[in-house]
Amino acid sequence: MHHASSPPRRRPPRLRESFDALRARSGRWRERLTPKRVHAPSLDWLNFLVADVRGALGPFVVVYLASEAHWDAATVGLVTSIGGWIGLSAQTPIGAWLDRTPHKRGLLITALVLLSVGAVMVAWWPRFWPVLAANSLMQVVSGVFEPAIAALTLGLCTRETLTRRMGRNAAWSRAGNIVVAVTSGLLAWLVSAEAVFLQVPVIAALTVIAVVSIPKKAVDGRRARGLETGEGHDEGPAGWFAILRSGPMLAFAACSFLYELASAPLLTLVGQMVGQQRPGSGLTFTSGCIIASQFGMLASSILVGRRADAWGARGMLAAGFVLLPVQAVLTMLTTDPGWLLAIQVVGGLGGGFLFALTPIWLADATRGSGRYNLAQGVVATVRALGVTSSAVLGEFVVDRFGYAPAYGVCGGLGIAAAVLIWVALAERGQPAAAPARA
Repeated sequence: MHHASSPPRRRPPRLRESFDALRARSGRWRERLTPKRVHAPSLDWLNFLVADVRGALGPFVVVYLASEAHWDAATVGLVTSIGGWIGLSAQTPIGAWLDRTPHKRGLLITALVLLSVGAVMVAWWPRFWPVLAANSLMQVVSGVFEPAIAALTLGLCTRETLTRRMGRNAAWSRAGNIVVAVTSGLLAWLVSAEAVFLQVPVIAALTVIAVVSIPKKAVDGRRARGLETGEGHDEGPAGWFAILRSGPMLAFAACSFLYELASAPLLTLVGQMVGQQRPGSGLTFTSGCIIASQFGMLASSILVGRRADAWGARGMLAAGFVLLPVQAVLTMLTTDPGWLLAIQVVGGLGGGFLFALTPIWLADATRGSGRYNLAQGVVATVRALGVTSSAVLGEFVVDRFGYAPAYGVCGGLGIAAAVLIWVALAERGQPAAAPARA
């Protein structure tokens, strides 16, 4: 007996809707994981981990040599000063090299390996010459990370997406700084002081994974050094001295110097003052100040990514500098450690504006010149000079006049920087470094 074929069964409406939603979601995930999009999460983790691997060193070298290796203060100062000056002198050449090389990812990986070697040497071989060599090496390669990541970001992003991406870079970097400050303290307390340095190779290995996950083909080599891209744009880079002939560029470098000259004492002198008032608490309080400052920088970095294009870089930079005198006045009004700790968040807000906006403003200022990374190196050199000079300035004023006048001097430098930045800087769309050819 012949039976008529039954009509095909239809999926219940709810089941069909769920299946369609799952298929659409899978398509979105596949799109995110294609090479043209994978650099977004890779840059997040790269910034976070680089902050970890660098932050695991920093002031811990000084503390370790003085408290664990029992070095005298003069020897510690000599080693750190020599390393600092060698690292400072390498900043500008590193920027120029980044402009020339197409192997920016390879340079990052090499720097991570060398940083790991230096950290292990300090922990396992705490003698003068090995530590001098290791610290100098670490100071030099530390100058690779920020400009190399900024160059990769510039090569990956169009100008329309650059501000949000740079702000996100800065936010993830600040989050990494906060995490490493906590984890390094816990390692030193629960395991050993050497563990702080031995974590560096582990974090560096994770960072290498983040670096290689960024497809090389996705990075536009011309855009990564500040050259125009597309049809009709085959010009070469400007001469090296184009940066030095730019008035706005020189003004920005001068403001960066003034900021570092004024900002660093508002943290270190506060820690020193509290340590004198409450013996034995200075180092712990200084660590708390650094963490509080990083929270402020995290907040302002997020704000830069979301609002800098709408509000303008010049106004936000000026606001960051104005926060220096605000921080100085508030610091002069109290000696309570709790309030002093909270005030560091104000300083962090200003610093976050400067550090997050620097690579964005430089990208606009050097557009078409092909000297983006050289400009980063010049600004980093000037900024390091400010940090180096700040200790001398702060201690001199404190010795002669006391803490309150020292804070007042820092505030005055912040006002000078705010006025200069407002008067001298061009806004977005007005390149400051003319792409004149050598």
